[in-house]
Amino acid sequence: MKYVIIGAVAGGASTAARLRRLDEHAEIVIFEKGDYISYANCGLPYYIGNVIKDRNKLFVQTATSFNQRFNIDVRVTTEVLSIDTASKTIKAIKKTTGEVYEESYDKLVLSPGAEPLRPPLPGINNEGIFTLRNVKDTDYIKSYVQQKHIKKAIVIGAGFIGLEMAENFHDLGLHVTIIEMGNQILAPVDFPIAAIAQQHIRSKGVDLRLNTAVTGFNKIGKEIEVALNNGELLTTDMVILSIGVRPDTRLAVQAGLKTGTARGIWVNEYLQTSDPDIYAVGDAIEFKNPVTGQSMITYLAGPANKQGRICANNAVLGNVQKYHGSINTAIVKVFDMTIGTAGTASKHLSVANINHIVSTTHNGSHAAYYPDAKQMTIQIAFSPSDGQLLSAQVAGYYGADKRLDILSSYIKQNKTIYDLIEFEHAYAPSYSSAKDPVNMAGFVAENILLERLKIFYWNEIENIQAEDMLIDVRRKDEYDDGKIANAINIPVDEIRNRLDEIPKDKNVYIYCEAGLRGYLAQRILRQNGFDNVFNLSGGYHTWKVTAEESGIVLKKPAFILHELST
Repeated sequence: MKYVIIGAVAGGASTAARLRRLDEHAEIVIFEKGDYISYANCGLPYYIGNVIKDRNKLFVQTATSFNQRFNIDVRVTTEVLSIDTASKTIKAIKKTTGEVYEESYDKLVLSPGAEPLRPPLPGINNEGIFTLRNVKDTDYIKSYVQQKHIKKAIVIGAGFIGLEMAENFHDLGLHVTIIEMGNQILAPVDFPIAAIAQQHIRSKGVDLRLNTAVTGFNKIGKEIEVALNNGELLTTDMVILSIGVRPDTRLAVQAGLKTGTARGIWVNEYLQTSDPDIYAVGDAIEFKNPVTGQSMITYLAGPANKQGRICANNAVLGNVQKYHGSINTAIVKVFDMTIGTAGTASKHLSVANINHIVSTTHNGSHAAYYPDAKQMTIQIAFSPSDGQLLSAQVAGYYGADKRLDILSSYIKQNKTIYDLIEFEHAYAPSYSSAKDPVNMAGFVAENILLERLKIFYWNEIENIQAEDMLIDVRRKDEYDDGKIANAINIPVDEIRNRLDEIPKDKNVYIYCEAGLRGYLAQRILRQNGFDNVFNLSGGYHTWKVTAEESGIVLKKPAFILHELST
């Protein structure tokens, strides 16, 4: 049996290694148009920023070592030009010599990956404007920074790679500006989580500009002039384009293979394309999202590597293992913070018309009495009918990755918020609290489902009517330090003695700092005959961050809240 693989790095290389482990006698050929077969793509920004100092550590395998260990014919700097499915051959060109030749196959695996977007803006091909996708790009950027003595950099696009590049440039001492066309960074997460990271980025002295698009570039001497859609002109020494990627489907389309609604290579549950002798893996394929049921593409190394193993199993053994899709679990270091997501964000669930409830909780990364505990925010979305988890997002410092991994595994297994309640963790004061933040997220969600807790959200504050009451149940010193406009202060510990000051026939909206005291106040009121009482999800902390980042805090509310009777 002869297997030909087009494209290496994550999906292709893992497919090839698994093929060899399953079949010692098969002929296996890998075509890779780049210079390297297997490298740590996700580590590239950190090599530029000198966090990873040894360039050789980026390489998982070289063509020589891969051949020696797995007896695989590795052909780097060789690009496949076309596929002939009728004759089961491919045509390739060796880029160093220009030689064009054909190679036959019994089974073919496509792993062409994705290519960075480079829109046709004026001046976009000027010197000093880069994309980052491979080792060659990395070497060019790193050399440019060093040789040109770069002082200023603009990063266009605030996705995962864009933020990593911004951080690494900042750590090199550069003045960094991030330009993002959307109203938030990190499109896969919801606004309240993005807002936390945005404030952290700004605290580092990075110039973060949202709702801003680039319209063109102009080279002026050694500097680059960047034109913005608001008419402003910025000057910089270099630009990184990080505005997204698209699946490389050129060969698949040429070969007549089916593509899908997400514009990726269509594959079935066995990672088999519309041609039964051709499989596909990695950034170029699309598959059904396990949460929404809609077709999607994921540009993540983890799924690509897992797909490679499954693909090899099916190619050798005959479609024995199904691929169940990816829930897009992703994480990023943003300076001192960690931001992570799994499942489908609330905003995307809404677009898909999937009914859901969102709950936000704030807890310490470990026991408060143990030194250096840091606040961690967890936002989950779940089904109102049975509590099934649909997404989870985490923003924090220590241990944020651990909680995200737990929540991701529960989402992938179709678990519910009730499973979070019973989650048993390894507890010691330096690692967690007796009730872990994951448990706390489950407790709050259960209270919502059982209607022990009625919530409202940060962006609903301005919907409160004039006859309603907004109560801040924090201590007076907290209230005096900062509050939501026109809220009155009745600390939770005083509320039982001041029930006569709160109208029973009106809607009562309550908030505290993080949500717990508001919940306690709500329970007191509801068991004393107050039926329409709502607690602010995520509390004042969530409202303050999101309001500041959206500009709401600068507006005077359009309503006049019910005042305390005297």
